[in-house]
Amino acid sequence: MQSTSPEESAFEPPPQTFSTPGDRQYSLQKVTMSAQSSLTALDWGYSYPLIFHLNLEIPAFFVSYRWWEDEATTVFWAFDIQEIRRVIQFGLFRDENFPRTSLCARTVDAIDNFLIALSEPHEYQLLGNLSHIQRVEEILRRSSISPFQPIPWSWLPPQSSPTLDAREIAAAIEAESHFHFRQIAFEEFVRAALGYKAIFVEWFLQQHAALYIILQDHLGAYPEDIPLYTEVEKHLRSRSPFAHRALVQCLLAVRRGGNRDISKPNTAGFEFIAGPIQALFKDQPGGLTAMLKILSVLAIRFRRQYIHAPTMDWKTPFETSIPFLDDYLQSTSPTDLARSMRGLDEHNFAELTRQSLIAEDAIVGKLLLQWRKLSISIWECCAALPDLIPYLQECAQSLVATRNYHSLAAIMKGLHTYTILTTRPASTTAQGNVITLETLIPQEMISLMSSAENFAAYRQHYQKFPGIPFLIAHTRDHKENGESVLQPVFQYLQSNK
Repeated sequence: MQSTSPEESAFEPPPQTFSTPGDRQYSLQKVTMSAQSSLTALDWGYSYPLIFHLNLEIPAFFVSYRWWEDEATTVFWAFDIQEIRRVIQFGLFRDENFPRTSLCARTVDAIDNFLIALSEPHEYQLLGNLSHIQRVEEILRRSSISPFQPIPWSWLPPQSSPTLDAREIAAAIEAESHFHFRQIAFEEFVRAALGYKAIFVEWFLQQHAALYIILQDHLGAYPEDIPLYTEVEKHLRSRSPFAHRALVQCLLAVRRGGNRDISKPNTAGFEFIAGPIQALFKDQPGGLTAMLKILSVLAIRFRRQYIHAPTMDWKTPFETSIPFLDDYLQSTSPTDLARSMRGLDEHNFAELTRQSLIAEDAIVGKLLLQWRKLSISIWECCAALPDLIPYLQECAQSLVATRNYHSLAAIMKGLHTYTILTTRPASTTAQGNVITLETLIPQEMISLMSSAENFAAYRQHYQKFPGIPFLIAHTRDHKENGESVLQPVFQYLQSNK
Protein backbone atom coordinates (compact mmCIF):
# COMPACT_ATOMS: atom_id res chain seq x y z
CA MET A 1 0.00 0.00 0.00
CA GLN A 2 1.37 3.40 -0.94
CA SER A 3 1.86 5.94 1.84
CA THR A 4 0.79 9.55 1.53
CA SER A 5 2.34 12.65 2.96
CA PRO A 6 0.38 14.93 5.31
CA GLU A 7 0.21 17.53 2.54
CA GLU A 8 -1.31 15.03 0.08
CA SER A 9 -3.76 13.48 2.56
CA ALA A 10 -5.12 16.90 3.43
CA PHE A 11 -6.60 17.16 -0.04
CA GLU A 12 -7.97 13.64 -0.37
CA PRO A 13 -11.75 13.28 -0.05
CA PRO A 14 -13.29 11.35 2.82
CA PRO A 15 -14.81 7.91 2.17
CA GLN A 16 -17.98 7.72 0.04
CA THR A 17 -21.39 7.79 1.66
CA PHE A 18 -24.18 5.81 0.03
CA SER A 19 -27.90 6.31 0.23
CA THR A 20 -30.60 3.94 -0.96
CA PRO A 21 -29.52 1.76 -3.93
CA GLY A 22 -31.04 3.71 -6.78
CA ASP A 23 -30.23 7.19 -5.52
CA ARG A 24 -27.29 9.23 -6.68
CA GLN A 25 -24.53 7.48 -4.77
CA TYR A 26 -22.48 10.34 -3.49
CA SER A 27 -23.19 13.36 -1.33
CA LEU A 28 -20.99 16.22 -2.48
CA GLN A 29 -22.24 18.41 0.33
CA LYS A 30 -20.94 15.96 2.95
CA VAL A 31 -17.63 15.67 1.13
CA THR A 32 -17.23 19.43 0.96
CA MET A 33 -18.06 19.90 4.64
CA SER A 34 -15.69 17.11 5.64
CA ALA A 35 -12.91 18.45 3.41
CA GLN A 36 -13.40 21.93 4.86
CA SER A 37 -13.18 20.47 8.36
CA SER A 38 -9.92 18.72 7.43
CA LEU A 39 -8.46 21.98 6.15
CA THR A 40 -9.46 24.01 9.17
CA ALA A 41 -8.17 21.26 11.45
CA LEU A 42 -4.68 21.89 10.08
CA ASP A 43 -3.20 24.71 12.11
CA TRP A 44 -1.77 26.54 9.12
CA GLY A 45 -3.59 29.78 9.68
CA TYR A 46 -4.78 29.93 6.05
CA SER A 47 -8.23 30.26 4.52
CA TYR A 48 -8.96 30.21 0.80
CA PRO A 49 -11.68 31.89 -1.25
CA LEU A 50 -14.14 29.73 -3.17
CA ILE A 51 -13.15 30.51 -6.77
CA PHE A 52 -15.52 28.14 -8.62
CA HIS A 53 -19.31 28.21 -8.54
CA LEU A 54 -21.27 25.83 -10.75
CA ASN A 55 -23.99 28.37 -11.51
CA LEU A 56 -21.31 30.75 -12.84
CA GLU A 57 -19.67 28.08 -15.03
CA ILE A 58 -22.96 27.18 -16.74
CA PRO A 59 -24.76 29.78 -18.89
CA ALA A 60 -28.05 30.97 -17.41
CA PHE A 61 -30.99 28.84 -18.59
CA PHE A 62 -34.61 29.89 -18.19
CA VAL A 63 -37.71 28.24 -19.67
CA SER A 64 -41.29 28.97 -18.70
CA TYR A 65 -42.30 25.31 -18.87
CA ARG A 66 -40.15 22.21 -18.31
CA TRP A 67 -42.16 20.06 -20.68
CA TRP A 68 -39.78 17.13 -20.44
CA GLU A 69 -40.61 16.54 -16.76
CA ASP A 70 -44.31 16.05 -17.50
CA GLU A 71 -43.56 13.84 -20.49
CA ALA A 72 -41.27 11.66 -18.36
CA THR A 73 -44.30 10.69 -16.27
CA THR A 74 -46.12 9.60 -19.42
CA VAL A 75 -43.16 7.51 -20.58
CA PHE A 76 -43.04 5.63 -17.26
CA TRP A 77 -46.65 4.53 -17.71
CA ALA A 78 -46.05 3.26 -21.24
CA PHE A 79 -44.56 -0.10 -22.26
CA ASP A 80 -41.44 0.85 -24.22
CA ILE A 81 -38.56 -0.21 -21.97
CA GLN A 82 -35.95 1.49 -24.18
CA GLU A 83 -37.71 4.83 -23.75
CA ILE A 84 -38.00 4.22 -20.00
CA ARG A 85 -34.31 3.28 -19.87
CA ARG A 86 -33.31 6.54 -21.55
CA VAL A 87 -35.45 8.58 -19.14
CA ILE A 88 -33.64 6.90 -16.23
CA GLN A 89 -30.26 7.33 -17.93
CA PHE A 90 -30.54 11.10 -18.33
CA GLY A 91 -32.53 11.77 -15.16
CA LEU A 92 -34.21 14.98 -16.27
CA PHE A 93 -36.35 15.41 -13.15
CA ARG A 94 -35.82 16.85 -9.69
CA ASP A 95 -37.06 13.94 -7.56
CA GLU A 96 -34.33 11.28 -7.59
CA ASN A 97 -36.83 8.66 -6.40
CA PHE A 98 -39.26 9.37 -9.23
CA PRO A 99 -38.15 6.40 -11.42
CA ARG A 100 -38.27 4.02 -8.45
CA THR A 101 -41.73 5.01 -7.30
CA SER A 102 -43.04 4.93 -10.88
CA LEU A 103 -41.69 1.44 -11.57
CA CYS A 104 -42.77 0.05 -8.20
CA ALA A 105 -46.33 1.04 -9.08
CA ARG A 106 -46.25 -1.05 -12.27
CA THR A 107 -47.60 -4.60 -12.36
CA VAL A 108 -45.41 -7.62 -11.70
CA ASP A 109 -45.80 -8.77 -15.32
CA ALA A 110 -44.76 -5.39 -16.70
CA ILE A 111 -41.62 -5.30 -14.55
CA ASP A 112 -40.78 -8.89 -15.54
CA ASN A 113 -41.06 -7.99 -19.22
CA PHE A 114 -38.95 -4.86 -18.75
CA LEU A 115 -36.18 -6.76 -16.98
CA ILE A 116 -36.15 -9.54 -19.57
CA ALA A 117 -35.78 -6.94 -22.32
CA LEU A 118 -32.68 -5.57 -20.55
CA SER A 119 -31.14 -8.99 -19.87
CA GLU A 120 -29.33 -11.79 -21.66
CA PRO A 121 -30.92 -15.27 -21.87
CA HIS A 122 -28.34 -16.81 -19.54
CA GLU A 123 -29.45 -14.36 -16.80
CA TYR A 124 -33.14 -15.23 -16.83
CA GLN A 125 -33.03 -18.00 -14.22
CA LEU A 126 -31.02 -15.97 -11.73
CA LEU A 127 -33.17 -12.85 -12.17
CA GLY A 128 -36.30 -14.94 -11.76
CA ASN A 129 -35.48 -15.37 -8.06
CA LEU A 130 -35.64 -11.64 -7.33
CA SER A 131 -38.54 -9.97 -5.57
CA HIS A 132 -40.61 -7.26 -7.27
CA ILE A 133 -38.67 -4.45 -5.57
CA GLN A 134 -35.34 -6.14 -6.34
CA ARG A 135 -36.30 -6.36 -10.01
CA VAL A 136 -37.12 -2.66 -10.03
CA GLU A 137 -33.70 -1.94 -8.52
CA GLU A 138 -32.06 -4.12 -11.16
CA ILE A 139 -33.83 -2.20 -13.92
CA LEU A 140 -32.62 1.06 -12.37
CA ARG A 141 -29.07 -0.26 -12.10
CA ARG A 142 -28.96 -1.43 -15.71
CA SER A 143 -30.43 1.84 -16.99
CA SER A 144 -28.40 4.31 -14.95
CA ILE A 145 -24.98 5.72 -15.75
CA SER A 146 -22.01 4.32 -13.82
CA PRO A 147 -21.96 5.35 -10.14
CA PHE A 148 -19.89 8.38 -9.26
CA GLN A 149 -16.35 7.51 -8.20
CA PRO A 150 -14.49 10.52 -6.77
CA ILE A 151 -10.91 10.63 -8.06
CA PRO A 152 -8.85 13.37 -6.35
CA TRP A 153 -6.48 15.72 -8.13
CA SER A 154 -3.03 14.09 -8.30
CA TRP A 155 -0.72 16.60 -10.03
CA LEU A 156 1.61 18.37 -7.64
CA PRO A 157 4.16 21.10 -8.42
CA PRO A 158 7.58 19.64 -9.18
CA GLN A 159 10.50 20.28 -6.87
CA SER A 160 11.71 23.86 -7.25
CA SER A 161 14.63 23.98 -9.68
CA PRO A 162 16.17 26.49 -12.14
CA THR A 163 15.83 23.89 -14.93
CA LEU A 164 12.02 23.57 -14.79
CA ASP A 165 10.25 24.25 -18.09
CA ALA A 166 7.04 26.32 -18.07
CA ARG A 167 5.63 24.60 -21.17
CA GLU A 168 6.06 21.16 -19.63
CA ILE A 169 4.36 22.24 -16.41
CA ALA A 170 1.46 23.75 -18.37
CA ALA A 171 1.11 20.55 -20.41
CA ALA A 172 1.10 18.43 -17.24
CA ILE A 173 -1.61 20.58 -15.63
CA GLU A 174 -3.64 20.45 -18.86
CA ALA A 175 -3.36 16.65 -18.96
CA GLU A 176 -4.59 16.38 -15.36
CA SER A 177 -7.51 18.74 -16.05
CA HIS A 178 -8.47 16.76 -19.17
CA PHE A 179 -8.28 13.54 -17.16
CA HIS A 180 -10.82 14.90 -14.69
CA PHE A 181 -13.04 16.12 -17.52
CA ARG A 182 -13.05 12.57 -18.87
CA GLN A 183 -14.62 11.37 -15.62
CA ILE A 184 -17.77 13.41 -16.25
CA ALA A 185 -20.59 11.52 -17.96
CA PHE A 186 -22.32 13.35 -20.79
CA GLU A 187 -25.62 12.76 -19.01
CA GLU A 188 -24.30 14.83 -16.10
CA PHE A 189 -23.50 17.72 -18.42
CA VAL A 190 -27.07 17.60 -19.70
CA ARG A 191 -28.36 17.72 -16.12
CA ALA A 192 -26.03 20.58 -15.21
CA ALA A 193 -26.99 22.55 -18.34
CA LEU A 194 -30.68 22.32 -17.38
CA GLY A 195 -30.11 23.32 -13.77
CA TYR A 196 -30.25 19.92 -12.06
CA LYS A 197 -27.83 18.57 -9.49
CA ALA A 198 -24.71 17.21 -11.22
CA ILE A 199 -22.22 15.78 -8.73
CA PHE A 200 -19.73 14.74 -11.45
CA VAL A 201 -19.47 18.35 -12.58
CA GLU A 202 -19.29 19.76 -9.05
CA TRP A 203 -16.50 17.35 -8.15
CA PHE A 204 -14.57 18.49 -11.24
CA LEU A 205 -14.77 22.09 -10.04
CA GLN A 206 -13.76 21.10 -6.54
CA GLN A 207 -10.61 19.44 -7.87
CA HIS A 208 -9.62 22.63 -9.66
CA ALA A 209 -10.20 24.50 -6.42
CA ALA A 210 -7.75 22.02 -4.89
CA LEU A 211 -5.27 22.94 -7.64
CA TYR A 212 -5.60 26.59 -6.65
CA ILE A 213 -4.84 25.77 -3.00
CA ILE A 214 -1.94 23.49 -3.96
CA LEU A 215 -0.38 26.20 -6.13
CA GLN A 216 -0.88 28.95 -3.58
CA ASP A 217 0.72 26.84 -0.84
CA HIS A 218 3.62 25.97 -3.12
CA LEU A 219 4.31 29.53 -4.19
CA GLY A 220 3.97 30.70 -0.61
CA ALA A 221 6.71 28.27 0.35
CA TYR A 222 8.82 28.83 -2.79
CA PRO A 223 8.34 32.47 -3.88
CA GLU A 224 11.33 32.11 -6.22
CA ASP A 225 8.99 29.99 -8.45
CA ILE A 226 6.55 32.87 -8.98
CA PRO A 227 8.24 34.00 -12.25
CA LEU A 228 8.13 30.40 -13.51
CA TYR A 229 4.39 30.04 -12.86
CA THR A 230 3.80 33.48 -14.32
CA GLU A 231 5.18 31.98 -17.53
CA VAL A 232 3.10 28.82 -17.03
CA GLU A 233 -0.01 31.03 -16.94
CA LYS A 234 0.71 32.28 -20.45
CA HIS A 235 0.87 28.72 -21.79
CA LEU A 236 -2.39 27.78 -20.02
CA ARG A 237 -4.39 30.59 -21.64
CA SER A 238 -5.31 28.41 -24.63
CA ARG A 239 -5.84 25.29 -22.52
CA SER A 240 -8.10 24.32 -19.63
CA PRO A 241 -10.01 27.45 -18.56
CA PHE A 242 -10.46 25.92 -15.11
CA ALA A 243 -6.77 25.19 -14.53
CA HIS A 244 -5.94 28.59 -15.99
CA ARG A 245 -8.33 30.34 -13.62
CA ALA A 246 -6.92 28.44 -10.63
CA LEU A 247 -3.42 29.61 -11.51
CA VAL A 248 -4.52 33.18 -12.24
CA GLN A 249 -6.26 33.46 -8.87
CA CYS A 250 -3.18 32.01 -7.20
CA LEU A 251 -0.84 34.52 -8.86
CA LEU A 252 -3.18 37.39 -7.96
CA ALA A 253 -3.00 36.25 -4.35
CA VAL A 254 0.77 35.84 -4.13
CA ARG A 255 1.83 38.76 -6.36
CA ARG A 256 0.91 41.92 -4.54
CA GLY A 257 0.82 44.39 -7.42
CA GLY A 258 2.42 43.93 -10.82
CA ASN A 259 -0.41 41.77 -12.18
CA ARG A 260 -1.07 43.68 -15.38
CA ASP A 261 0.26 40.90 -17.62
CA ILE A 262 -2.07 38.27 -16.17
CA SER A 263 -5.04 37.35 -18.36
CA LYS A 264 -8.23 37.26 -16.29
CA PRO A 265 -10.89 34.90 -17.76
CA ASN A 266 -14.45 36.18 -17.54
CA THR A 267 -16.57 33.60 -19.38
CA ALA A 268 -18.42 30.52 -18.14
CA GLY A 269 -16.01 27.59 -18.37
CA PHE A 270 -18.66 25.11 -19.53
CA GLU A 271 -20.17 27.42 -22.15
CA PHE A 272 -18.81 25.25 -24.98
CA ILE A 273 -20.77 22.17 -23.88
CA ALA A 274 -23.72 23.52 -21.85
CA GLY A 275 -24.69 26.27 -24.30
CA PRO A 276 -25.39 23.92 -27.24
CA ILE A 277 -27.33 21.53 -24.97
CA GLN A 278 -29.49 24.38 -23.69
CA ALA A 279 -30.14 25.50 -27.26
CA LEU A 280 -31.45 22.02 -28.09
CA PHE A 281 -34.13 22.25 -25.41
CA LYS A 282 -35.08 25.77 -26.38
CA ASP A 283 -35.38 24.89 -30.07
CA GLN A 284 -37.53 21.78 -29.48
CA PRO A 285 -40.60 22.70 -27.40
CA GLY A 286 -41.76 19.10 -26.88
CA GLY A 287 -41.13 15.47 -27.68
CA LEU A 288 -39.13 13.86 -24.90
CA THR A 289 -38.70 10.50 -26.63
CA ALA A 290 -37.20 12.17 -29.71
CA MET A 291 -35.03 14.43 -27.54
CA LEU A 292 -33.64 11.47 -25.60
CA LYS A 293 -32.75 9.71 -28.85
CA ILE A 294 -30.88 12.82 -29.95
CA LEU A 295 -29.08 12.99 -26.59
CA SER A 296 -28.19 9.29 -26.78
CA VAL A 297 -26.49 9.85 -30.14
CA LEU A 298 -24.75 12.96 -28.82
CA ALA A 299 -23.42 10.90 -25.89
CA ILE A 300 -21.58 8.72 -28.44
CA ARG A 301 -20.23 11.83 -30.17
CA PHE A 302 -19.21 13.36 -26.83
CA ARG A 303 -17.13 10.30 -25.93
CA ARG A 304 -15.46 10.25 -29.34
CA GLN A 305 -14.72 13.98 -29.30
CA TYR A 306 -13.64 14.52 -25.69
CA ILE A 307 -13.04 11.22 -23.88
CA HIS A 308 -11.03 9.34 -26.50
CA ALA A 309 -9.36 12.45 -27.93
CA PRO A 310 -5.64 12.95 -27.21
CA THR A 311 -6.10 16.72 -26.88
CA MET A 312 -8.98 18.72 -25.46
CA ASP A 313 -10.80 21.54 -27.23
CA TRP A 314 -12.17 23.77 -24.45
CA LYS A 315 -13.52 26.52 -26.69
CA THR A 316 -15.24 25.24 -29.86
CA PRO A 317 -18.98 24.73 -29.17
CA PHE A 318 -20.05 21.09 -29.07
CA GLU A 319 -21.72 20.17 -32.38
CA THR A 320 -25.28 19.00 -31.68
CA SER A 321 -26.55 18.97 -35.27
CA ILE A 322 -27.46 15.48 -36.54
CA PRO A 323 -29.23 16.05 -39.89
CA PHE A 324 -29.51 12.34 -40.64
CA LEU A 325 -31.18 11.62 -37.29
CA ASP A 326 -33.55 14.55 -37.81
CA ASP A 327 -34.58 13.07 -41.17
CA TYR A 328 -35.05 9.65 -39.56
CA LEU A 329 -37.20 11.01 -36.73
CA GLN A 330 -39.38 12.89 -39.21
CA SER A 331 -39.72 10.01 -41.69
CA THR A 332 -42.74 7.73 -41.85
CA SER A 333 -40.99 4.70 -43.39
CA PRO A 334 -37.59 3.57 -44.69
CA THR A 335 -38.71 4.52 -48.19
CA ASP A 336 -39.65 7.99 -46.94
CA LEU A 337 -36.20 8.33 -45.31
CA ALA A 338 -34.53 7.31 -48.59
CA ARG A 339 -36.62 9.93 -50.37
CA SER A 340 -35.50 12.63 -47.94
CA MET A 341 -31.86 11.61 -48.33
CA ARG A 342 -32.17 11.75 -52.10
CA GLY A 343 -33.69 15.23 -51.98
CA LEU A 344 -30.81 16.49 -49.85
CA ASP A 345 -28.20 14.80 -52.05
CA GLU A 346 -29.70 16.19 -55.25
CA HIS A 347 -29.53 19.66 -53.72
CA ASN A 348 -25.88 19.22 -52.69
CA PHE A 349 -24.81 17.71 -56.02
CA ALA A 350 -26.52 20.51 -57.99
CA GLU A 351 -23.33 22.58 -57.50
CA LEU A 352 -21.11 19.88 -59.02
CA THR A 353 -19.94 20.56 -62.57
CA ARG A 354 -17.71 18.79 -65.09
CA GLN A 355 -14.93 21.29 -64.40
CA SER A 356 -15.23 20.85 -60.63
CA LEU A 357 -15.01 17.09 -60.91
CA ILE A 358 -11.95 17.19 -63.18
CA ALA A 359 -10.19 19.73 -60.97
CA GLU A 360 -11.45 18.08 -57.76
CA ASP A 361 -11.99 21.55 -56.39
CA ALA A 362 -13.62 22.82 -53.18
CA ILE A 363 -17.07 21.63 -54.29
CA VAL A 364 -15.81 18.06 -54.60
CA GLY A 365 -14.01 18.41 -51.28
CA LYS A 366 -17.20 19.63 -49.65
CA LEU A 367 -19.18 16.65 -50.98
CA LEU A 368 -16.51 14.18 -49.80
CA LEU A 369 -16.51 15.79 -46.35
CA GLN A 370 -20.29 15.66 -46.24
CA TRP A 371 -20.17 11.95 -47.10
CA ARG A 372 -17.70 11.27 -44.30
CA LYS A 373 -19.82 13.17 -41.76
CA LEU A 374 -22.90 11.25 -42.89
CA SER A 375 -21.22 7.87 -42.53
CA ILE A 376 -19.92 8.78 -39.05
CA SER A 377 -23.35 10.11 -38.09
CA ILE A 378 -24.95 6.83 -39.17
CA TRP A 379 -22.46 4.88 -37.05
CA GLU A 380 -23.19 7.15 -34.05
CA CYS A 381 -26.92 6.59 -34.51
CA CYS A 382 -26.52 2.81 -34.75
CA ALA A 383 -24.27 2.72 -31.68
CA ALA A 384 -26.78 4.72 -29.63
CA LEU A 385 -29.98 3.32 -31.15
CA PRO A 386 -29.45 -0.28 -32.36
CA ASP A 387 -33.19 -0.56 -33.08
CA LEU A 388 -32.53 1.78 -36.01
CA ILE A 389 -30.55 -0.88 -37.90
CA PRO A 390 -33.50 -2.75 -39.52
CA TYR A 391 -34.87 0.61 -40.62
CA LEU A 392 -31.55 1.45 -42.27
CA GLN A 393 -31.39 -1.95 -43.97
CA GLU A 394 -34.72 -1.28 -45.67
CA CYS A 395 -33.67 2.26 -46.48
CA ALA A 396 -30.53 0.94 -48.21
CA GLN A 397 -32.70 -1.21 -50.50
CA SER A 398 -34.64 1.88 -51.53
CA LEU A 399 -31.42 3.81 -52.16
CA VAL A 400 -30.25 1.10 -54.58
CA ALA A 401 -33.57 1.23 -56.41
CA THR A 402 -33.40 5.03 -56.72
CA ARG A 403 -29.68 4.95 -57.68
CA ASN A 404 -28.51 7.10 -54.80
CA TYR A 405 -25.05 5.60 -54.41
CA HIS A 406 -23.75 8.51 -52.33
CA SER A 407 -26.04 7.88 -49.35
CA LEU A 408 -26.01 4.11 -49.96
CA ALA A 409 -22.24 3.99 -49.50
CA ALA A 410 -22.51 6.15 -46.36
CA ILE A 411 -25.09 3.82 -44.80
CA MET A 412 -23.01 0.77 -45.63
CA LYS A 413 -19.89 2.41 -44.20
CA GLY A 414 -21.74 3.39 -41.02
CA LEU A 415 -23.19 -0.10 -40.55
CA HIS A 416 -19.81 -1.70 -41.22
CA THR A 417 -18.13 0.55 -38.64
CA TYR A 418 -20.84 -0.33 -36.13
CA THR A 419 -20.24 -4.03 -36.78
CA ILE A 420 -16.48 -3.68 -36.27
CA LEU A 421 -16.80 -1.73 -33.03
CA THR A 422 -19.49 -3.89 -31.42
CA THR A 423 -18.22 -7.34 -32.36
CA ARG A 424 -17.55 -9.63 -29.42
CA PRO A 425 -15.25 -12.65 -29.63
CA ALA A 426 -18.19 -15.00 -29.11
CA SER A 427 -20.07 -13.51 -32.07
CA THR A 428 -17.28 -13.98 -34.63
CA THR A 429 -16.58 -16.95 -36.83
CA ALA A 430 -12.83 -17.63 -36.75
CA GLN A 431 -11.23 -19.97 -39.26
CA GLY A 432 -7.46 -20.07 -39.08
CA ASN A 433 -6.32 -16.45 -39.01
CA VAL A 434 -9.59 -15.03 -40.42
CA ILE A 435 -12.35 -13.27 -38.45
CA THR A 436 -15.75 -13.07 -40.11
CA LEU A 437 -17.87 -10.15 -38.90
CA GLU A 438 -21.64 -10.12 -38.65
CA THR A 439 -23.26 -9.02 -41.91
CA LEU A 440 -25.90 -6.29 -41.64
CA ILE A 441 -26.29 -5.70 -45.39
CA PRO A 442 -27.53 -8.24 -47.99
CA GLN A 443 -24.74 -10.02 -49.82
CA GLU A 444 -25.73 -8.64 -53.21
CA MET A 445 -25.37 -5.10 -51.86
CA ILE A 446 -21.99 -5.90 -50.31
CA SER A 447 -20.83 -7.28 -53.64
CA LEU A 448 -22.05 -4.18 -55.45
CA MET A 449 -20.19 -1.79 -53.15
CA SER A 450 -17.13 -3.94 -52.49
CA SER A 451 -13.95 -1.84 -52.30
CA ALA A 452 -12.00 -4.47 -54.29
CA GLU A 453 -10.01 -2.94 -57.17
CA ASN A 454 -11.28 0.54 -56.31
CA PHE A 455 -14.97 -0.45 -56.26
CA ALA A 456 -14.77 -2.16 -59.66
CA ALA A 457 -18.20 -3.81 -59.31
CA TYR A 458 -19.84 -0.49 -58.44
CA ARG A 459 -18.16 1.34 -61.34
CA GLN A 460 -19.31 -1.32 -63.82
CA HIS A 461 -22.83 -1.11 -62.39
CA TYR A 462 -22.75 2.68 -62.59
CA GLN A 463 -22.04 2.63 -66.31
CA LYS A 464 -25.39 0.87 -66.86
CA PHE A 465 -27.39 2.54 -64.09
CA PRO A 466 -25.99 6.05 -63.41
CA GLY A 467 -27.27 8.07 -60.50
CA ILE A 468 -26.02 10.22 -57.61
CA PRO A 469 -22.38 9.11 -57.63
CA PHE A 470 -20.19 7.71 -54.87
CA LEU A 471 -17.40 10.19 -55.50
CA ILE A 472 -14.55 8.41 -53.74
CA ALA A 473 -14.54 5.62 -56.34
CA HIS A 474 -14.79 8.02 -59.28
CA THR A 475 -12.10 10.46 -58.16
CA ARG A 476 -9.64 7.63 -57.55
CA ASP A 477 -10.46 6.16 -60.96
CA HIS A 478 -9.90 9.57 -62.53
CA LYS A 479 -6.45 9.87 -60.98
CA GLU A 480 -5.43 6.44 -62.24
CA ASN A 481 -7.04 6.33 -65.69
CA GLY A 482 -7.75 9.89 -66.81
CA GLU A 483 -10.75 12.00 -67.66
CA SER A 484 -12.50 9.52 -69.95
CA VAL A 485 -13.55 7.26 -67.04
CA LEU A 486 -15.71 10.07 -65.67
CA GLN A 487 -17.97 10.09 -68.71
CA PRO A 488 -20.92 8.28 -67.01
CA VAL A 489 -20.83 10.82 -64.18
CA PHE A 490 -20.68 13.70 -66.69
CA GLN A 491 -23.76 12.30 -68.44
CA TYR A 492 -25.64 12.08 -65.15
CA LEU A 493 -24.73 15.66 -64.21
CA GLN A 494 -25.80 16.90 -67.63
CA SER A 495 -29.13 15.10 -67.47
CA ASN A 496 -29.96 16.67 -64.13
CA LYS A 497 -29.29 20.30 -65.05
